[in-house]
Amino acid sequence: MELTLAQALTALYFTVDIALRVVAIVVVPYNRRPAAAIAWLLIIMVQPIVGWIVFSLLGNNRLPAGRRKKMAAIQEVIGETTLDVPDAPPLPGRPDWLTGVIDLNRTLSSMPHVGPSKAIVWGEFDAQLQAMARRIDEAERFVHVEFYLIVASERTEPFFAALERATARGVTVRVLVDHLTSVRYPRRKETVARLEAMGAELQDMLPLRPWRGQWQRPDLRNHRKLVVIDGRLGFTGSLNLIDPSYLWRKNLRRGLQWRDTWVELEGPAVLALDALFWSDWWAETNELVELATEAPESDGDLNASVVPSGPGFEGEINLRVFLELLHAAEQRITIVSPYFVPDDAMRYAITSAALRGIDVELFASEIGDQFWTYHAQRSYYEELLRAGVRITLFAKPTVLHSKFLTIDDRVSIIGSSNIDMRSFGLNFEVSMLVEGASMVTQLEGIADAYRQQSTQLTLDAWMARPRIAQAFDSIARLTSALQ
Repeated sequence: MELTLAQALTALYFTVDIALRVVAIVVVPYNRRPAAAIAWLLIIMVQPIVGWIVFSLLGNNRLPAGRRKKMAAIQEVIGETTLDVPDAPPLPGRPDWLTGVIDLNRTLSSMPHVGPSKAIVWGEFDAQLQAMARRIDEAERFVHVEFYLIVASERTEPFFAALERATARGVTVRVLVDHLTSVRYPRRKETVARLEAMGAELQDMLPLRPWRGQWQRPDLRNHRKLVVIDGRLGFTGSLNLIDPSYLWRKNLRRGLQWRDTWVELEGPAVLALDALFWSDWWAETNELVELATEAPESDGDLNASVVPSGPGFEGEINLRVFLELLHAAEQRITIVSPYFVPDDAMRYAITSAALRGIDVELFASEIGDQFWTYHAQRSYYEELLRAGVRITLFAKPTVLHSKFLTIDDRVSIIGSSNIDMRSFGLNFEVSMLVEGASMVTQLEGIADAYRQQSTQLTLDAWMARPRIAQAFDSIARLTSALQ
């Protein structure tokens, strides 16, 4: 019997439909977390054609081959440069377990743990901008600026004015900004014009311009935030260089204000921050320079090492280092993370710490700026509360955007990395592993100030939340596994 055209097309459709489902079962789970694989398979099984299109765009977190080659080359250069740099002697009172964490980071990243270093933690936006402006005014050779987001505005004017003064006296200013993020925010053209007019060298990171052959997974982003001045002073943390409202009308209507933590660093660890800047600069410009090896002097009481991470590094370095710290804690863990969507390993590490009697406190925001991420984060609260984790919610309309950990009384982490699967697998991040009681004291002081503006979440209150909110939490938790 001869098939009609409609019957033939129907048969072809079902053949392709079945083939796409079968191929997905083989392809999707390869080298992928089970939770992520299941989520992708669910999407493809519901609608194979649409699911495969989305998977082809967002299912691969590998960089293009050319960029991977560059990243491998710069990591080799960093490894050769730091090979003979010894780790600093342990500070008095160093816990025995910290040496293993330091060794892990150095094996994966080649970054040495060096000192002595000095750190000042800045907790308010205007103070953060003024601190950078003062240090930029001291620059004699170069200022390296790398941010996820840079926008010239009235609130960021002290920083831009300091850069203008620096270029006017002959200082080289190099600026890196994440491309796709920056074009989504207001005042992009004005910001670029301002930087170009002052003579700064500006480069977009991970540009997404298919018409120029620049393409990678759209949500692979460079999320690092750092400033290096003459290789002797550095800044890093959670800050984006934009008005605390982020200038979007919806934020202004809601009165949202972002709050960050920013650390000023002096000492040999600044060289590692600068090496990270140069790796990103070379990836975008092909300009490769000899890395500085002469450590700046400091009379500080800290040791520190850079923890770099991102698709260009193997082994999810930040996740591994964070897990080691959580498993090793003996007294107290403080976690401040605006986006908290842990994988299974992180979830078990946190709840196990609480169950073995460690005082674990998680700071998050009462309000969210990203709907699905906010609800995905909330889906973990019941398990955390039942395990004994204290959840402290910063009062709205502030979005608590700080990102740091303190472990007991001598070890801390501060940087750009959230406790979520995006920061562990998709974003380029920078964190500082800091050894020393004075840094923990400063960060715990910041946390104390947060508590004054926060409420403690109880299990009873949480279980009484509206059913519709519970439904959104559950749905968001499923989609959060996609990477």
